Amino acid sequence: MAEAATNTVAKESFAALLDESLGTDDSLEGKVLRGTIIAIEGDTAVIDVGLKSEGRVALKEFAEAGQMAELKAGDEVEVYLERMENKNGEAMLSREKAKREEAWTLLAKAFNNNERVTGIIFGRVKGGFTVDLSGAVAFLPGSQVDIRPVRDVSPLMGTPQPFQILKMDRSRGNIVVSRRAVLEETRAEQRSELVANLKEGQVLTGVVKNITDYGAFVDLGGVDGLLHVTDISWKRINHPTEVLSIGQQVQVQVIRFNPETQRISLGMKQLEADPWEGVAAKYPVGTKFTGRVTNITDYGAFVELEAGIEGLVHVSEMSWTKKNVHPGKIVSTSQEVEVMILDVDEQKRRISLGLKQCGSNPWESFLANYPVGSELEGEIKNITEFGLFVGMPGEIDGMVHLSDLDWNLSGEEAAKSYSKGDLLKVKVLDVDVEKERVSLGVKQLGEDPFAGSTENLKKGDVVTCTVHQVVENGIEVQVGDGGPIGFIRKAELSRDRSEQQPTRFAVGEKVDARITAVDPKTRKISLSVKQREIAEEKKAVADYGSTESGASLGDILGAAISEAARKRGKGDQDEDGDEDEDA
Repeated sequence: MAEAATNTVAKESFAALLDESLGTDDSLEGKVLRGTIIAIEGDTAVIDVGLKSEGRVALKEFAEAGQMAELKAGDEVEVYLERMENKNGEAMLSREKAKREEAWTLLAKAFNNNERVTGIIFGRVKGGFTVDLSGAVAFLPGSQVDIRPVRDVSPLMGTPQPFQILKMDRSRGNIVVSRRAVLEETRAEQRSELVANLKEGQVLTGVVKNITDYGAFVDLGGVDGLLHVTDISWKRINHPTEVLSIGQQVQVQVIRFNPETQRISLGMKQLEADPWEGVAAKYPVGTKFTGRVTNITDYGAFVELEAGIEGLVHVSEMSWTKKNVHPGKIVSTSQEVEVMILDVDEQKRRISLGLKQCGSNPWESFLANYPVGSELEGEIKNITEFGLFVGMPGEIDGMVHLSDLDWNLSGEEAAKSYSKGDLLKVKVLDVDVEKERVSLGVKQLGEDPFAGSTENLKKGDVVTCTVHQVVENGIEVQVGDGGPIGFIRKAELSRDRSEQQPTRFAVGEKVDARITAVDPKTRKISLSVKQREIAEEKKAVADYGSTESGASLGDILGAAISEAARKRGKGDQDEDGDEDEDA
């Protein structure tokens, strides 16, 4: 028994001494050991790390990506001991795991000190990318690649980049890094430096970060500036996307800078020559040019004469004949049109253009072909409360005023006999080219019956009239036999106020009256019984005596009446009333 116990202790002691001498402690597994290359056999290196057996490591594990390993016998290297020995009795070594372990140690130190690390993006995985951090593989989320979304990461792959370690779990082998954190920190430094040195008029290079309807935000390297749509180009731009795209590099000028709010206004067109300088000399009033329609509004169309120079064709200058028509029905966007320069305001950067002036004026042509007095026929286009519109040659309309429809009937009554679409013969009364008006007449095609019926009537004549109508303020009478209509006002019915009642007259009754006015323009004849009576009294006094010489008014009038009766008895009185005046 004692001998057996002694043998057991001896064996255990020997094993311990052997392990110590050969270094076969299992605690070495999973650690990085320093060894010596004793031979290069084919594509592997035989390495002695002080164990009872050597190990083999593929040469490619010592090489950088795309390069060949340059090793020779005697070189010292660090390797990772995975197992004491494999099935062949050799130590299982790994250079890659050694590099990884070394990297983890350095990364842990950088993580604890909040320091940046350098890595290479080499692969794409779900939700992000893989990064080689000197042998350790880290995960780069897609949101942490850049400050703004990056559509194509290809330019970043394979290139050393700085990263910030966000999370690290060595037990699980997880590392999460961020490139965005590094960029934001760098931007903050650049922003402070940029803002401190920023001045109006300064020219900078930036990248289009975002585009809106009113402009684009440009990243100047840590600070953003607004490039308004009106400052992108001298020419009209309806939307910034016509010129810019996200990620595009642009050169801009600082137009305004507010240090308090740190708002920066940028411009691109300011880096180009202003096309409006000397524009008045380039585009003289009255000259014609060809341009392109760039925009159409309710009030007109904008025409580009050259890049950055636009003029407005107001709706009133688009067509001679098409009135109250939307400009979009006359021209279309991108259409090439000929225009005339009407006005140039270089200070306000405005050019007024005319489209209709490049064609013949139909009003001038009409006047040349149909001077005043011409007779022609046209279609009634419209009937309004003040006249008839008649289509004329040259796509223009002329107007027949209600007062020019009939000599005798009122305009309202005369208009009832016409309908839209009727062909109407008219006479040209007036053509106003400036106001674009043609005045026409229908009644002027015939003679004025009033002028013919009044040619023998003159002021002061005493005529016999027939009562035509009795109204409140007087009576209408027909002068002579079938003559024109005249009017005797209530106050002119008699010199005696008690006899100035229109109701004492009856239709058809004969009345002698004196003509007081004949107005061809208003076509009115004014008469007076009162004036006739006064004239007769004066004549009687002159012929038969005077009240001052002792004769009474009754004697005078009696003598005049007797004389008149005597003449009537002899049959000398006319029916035309001429001798009544002499009586």
